[in-house]
Amino acid sequence: MDTTRLGVIVASSLVLLSGCTGGEEQDDAGPAERLAAAKQQIDDAASIEVDLATESLPTGVDGVTRANGTGNHDPAFEGTIDIVASGFAGEAPVVAVDDAVYVQLPFTSRYVEVDPTAYGAPDPATLMATDGGLSSLLTEATGVDENGRRRSGEEVLTEVTGTVPGKVMAGLFPTADQQGSFDVTFTLDDGDALSGATLTGPFYSGAEDVTYDVEIETSDEPVEITKP
Repeated sequence: MDTTRLGVIVASSLVLLSGCTGGEEQDDAGPAERLAAAKQQIDDAASIEVDLATESLPTGVDGVTRANGTGNHDPAFEGTIDIVASGFAGEAPVVAVDDAVYVQLPFTSRYVEVDPTAYGAPDPATLMATDGGLSSLLTEATGVDENGRRRSGEEVLTEVTGTVPGKVMAGLFPTADQQGSFDVTFTLDDGDALSGATLTGPFYSGAEDVTYDVEIETSDEPVEITKP
């Protein structure tokens, strides 16, 4: 075999080998594409478990400190919500379905319909919506950029940072300052599933910024949520 032909074969083999390696490497998708893929996974799920919480609210502010439960894309939600109102804090079972929110009264099994905005809280069902819900923040964020990777067990997690306009956040949290902006950090696993998110900004207009941590777990198992 002449040296020219041998050189061609060796070079071709190296190209093929380079294309087959990289099992540990991430794909070439940019942060915006990865966030869009994460949104699609949430929107395609039959049901979602969500936990949204903050350590505290600014003094004198009425609002939600935690919402925890399961929902679907009807949208509907069933779980518990922790609210601070007029200086008192409490947890209550809640069902949000068909554009109505029902809260179980303390020490009873009775649910009553309430207006969550009266307590500085969002309609928890809106968190589940494919249009304007939590998943929409993934694609509404601007200036997104990868902010490092870390290993959690066998998974490689990637942090993606960005900014969400106040007008967008106010669609979820009616008390949010529509003229403000919110810093967001999304954590994606190596399959582009959303592992968690941190949202910081003027959730309560005129008050100090608040940080909410969000955990989302998707499922192929549907849930039925009905009026209590």
